[in-house]
Amino acid sequence: MSLEHTIQSLSQLTALRQGEVDRLSADIARQEATRQRYQKNLARMAGLCEGSGASGSLPPALSLNCASYKLTVMSMMASHQMDLALHEADMAVTREHLMQATRQSEVMAQMLEQKREILRREQSGREQKRQDELAARYGCGGRCHDYLRR
Repeated sequence: MSLEHTIQSLSQLTALRQGEVDRLSADIARQEATRQRYQKNLARMAGLCEGSGASGSLPPALSLNCASYKLTVMSMMASHQMDLALHEADMAVTREHLMQATRQSEVMAQMLEQKREILRREQSGREQKRQDELAARYGCGGRCHDYLRR
């Protein structure tokens, strides 16, 4: 496989890896927004429980109604907390995948840059050789190099 073909293949792989990093970064951003919504909802529910007041000082029917309301809100909070914990676990997995994809993308980018540098050196060496051959052919005695490089 020629070096140019290798560079082309590495360029495509690097672009794919970077696309994966971008996709996972967007996923993390969406998951973070969802996590914040969970937390805000939990704070609102806690406020509802606190705002309903003490149920012991109310008449029995209202006290029962208030207690039932608080129990329902607390049950919803427990469900939301469990959902939030599961969501945060999913976020941790996605973050790990993002770190792996980022490392792989960086490795590919470094390999690509190394191959490009090798190609630049080879091209520079070929150009130097061509100029040396021209100088030798026309007998410039080293003066052609400056003229040919312009």
